[in-house]
Amino acid sequence: MAIGYLQIQIRTAHGAVPISGAAVKIQDDRGRLVYQLTTDENGETPMVSLETVDKSLSLDSGYSGDPYVNYEVFAGVRGFKPVHISGVSIFDGEKAVLPVALVPEGKESGGTGEDGRQGVTEITIGKPAVAMEGQRRQEGPVTSAYVLRYVVIPNPITVHLGSPSSSAANVQVSFPDYVKNAASSEIYPTWPEEALRANIYAIITFALNRVFTEWYRSRGYSFDITNSTAYDQAFVYGRTIYESISRIVDEIFNEYVRIRGQNAPYFTSFCNGTTATCQGLSQWGTVTLAQQGLSPLQILRSYYPPNIEIAQTGIITGILSSYPGTPLGTGSTGLNVQTIQTWLGRIRKNYPAIPVINDETGVFGGSTKAAVTRFQEVFNLAPDGVVGKSTWYKMSSIYTAVTRLAELDSEGTSLGIGTVPPNVVLRQGDRGNDVLTLQYLLDMLSEFYAGVPAVSQDGIFGNGTRQGVIAFQQLMGLSPDGIVGPATWNALYDAYLGILENVPLPKPEEGITVYTVQSGDTLWLLSRRFNTTVDAIKRLNGLTSDMLSIGQVLKIPSEGVSSYFEYVVRSGDTLWLLARRFNTTVDAIKQMSGITSDALSIGQVLRIPT
Repeated sequence: MAIGYLQIQIRTAHGAVPISGAAVKIQDDRGRLVYQLTTDENGETPMVSLETVDKSLSLDSGYSGDPYVNYEVFAGVRGFKPVHISGVSIFDGEKAVLPVALVPEGKESGGTGEDGRQGVTEITIGKPAVAMEGQRRQEGPVTSAYVLRYVVIPNPITVHLGSPSSSAANVQVSFPDYVKNAASSEIYPTWPEEALRANIYAIITFALNRVFTEWYRSRGYSFDITNSTAYDQAFVYGRTIYESISRIVDEIFNEYVRIRGQNAPYFTSFCNGTTATCQGLSQWGTVTLAQQGLSPLQILRSYYPPNIEIAQTGIITGILSSYPGTPLGTGSTGLNVQTIQTWLGRIRKNYPAIPVINDETGVFGGSTKAAVTRFQEVFNLAPDGVVGKSTWYKMSSIYTAVTRLAELDSEGTSLGIGTVPPNVVLRQGDRGNDVLTLQYLLDMLSEFYAGVPAVSQDGIFGNGTRQGVIAFQQLMGLSPDGIVGPATWNALYDAYLGILENVPLPKPEEGITVYTVQSGDTLWLLSRRFNTTVDAIKRLNGLTSDMLSIGQVLKIPSEGVSSYFEYVVRSGDTLWLLARRFNTTVDAIKQMSGITSDALSIGQVLRIPT
């Protein structure tokens, strides 16, 4: 028998918190126990080997059986809803990573324990689309059609888990993770490199075409693409991701196919080319062409117009800072190095296996390389210790997730959410503090439920808030009417209090204030403001110079500082709204944050007095 490999990673949605101590069982297709494992502090199990069938079967379009062996995985830990995944396909020589997003139990649920089967989330992966017999009816616009001005990578992308008009749920995932999932759901990971790349280019471009033309959103839908192979491309939330596919996607996730001289992503329709035929790319045909020595672009030009080319976009939504364009490695210096050191320093609070960085601030030395390498290992990137495009964007994404979760945790205390829901019915058009409470709860839950979108906390019950309420109601089995009555309030509080009770959120560093340098700041002014000394600030941050840069992040000894929490400015925020929301004053926020203007910018970090 041939051998393949499997590793399970158990975290909360969006990867903000790893779940350690989770019990994992792997069973074969006859129900026999093969492995019993436990996750470590990163939420990972050891990689295990599993029997499968020979790789040659997955390269034969005429083979009628399954060119892989399926296994079942059961994962659970007290305080979280257990998960059972069937159809975990193992291929010869291929490493598969199974990302499991556990959802906290509600406060009233009582939990089911590590071995409980009640209330289990069932995920069935099923056959890859290339092995399906159904016809594909992918429809798209002509190449000249466009809605957006620029080609944008949506991060996250919203996927509808059903046909367009169905009442299925939506999920939000990062764009690279979406492409990895779609490619793992469409084709076999054992195919030749050139065939994999050609198919992945088609998958990326198809999705970007849907986003660029607003194919679904212009029709009134609240999603970017569906997982229906009849209309779009396959996607199975919670499925295994294969290393050969993952490695390619990390390299090319922001590259796409277009007609030379045009900006729009080409409509790259495709089918398997055997049981289903179409005018676009033949998935099985790419294997034959790759075996004949054709490059990925040559393969694509065999199915699409000969004047297509591969283009790249650097516009990626939801990212704190754009990739500097050049990889960062040992010997690199400057603000970009300082940025990744700051990101890693914060991420390691949630992922303590990432080692401490003790290099000089802004200098990429040995400890920075060690931290980068461990980060790459934890998040399934090539562990070369170099911060290239994929590592930069993944680091930014995880930093955003962990800081946002910490911010929301502090914000809940400031808002005085309590344990009893408001005795009020809310609907679209309402305003006030109860709406702010609702929006905060939805924002907090969006960090743990991939199907709940984050909403703007502006105290106004608009359409975005209504869509968030409907998504939550669908997940909880409530009537999805978008109205927040007693049943919805109770479900919101039950889920929220379950998070506080069950999720091991990291505690803030005692005696340390994190401060983002503003225009006009000097070490002397900061030492006076925070009742400390210049030498103490320099020593804590490893600084050898008194020079500061706007946007630089410092750790400040904070024994003499009033209590506060950090808040990242979002669309729609004003100082007046924040002062009302957090029961403080505009002047207090400005003084605590060291700012003189009332103007705010998205992504700006404020300090809110508590």
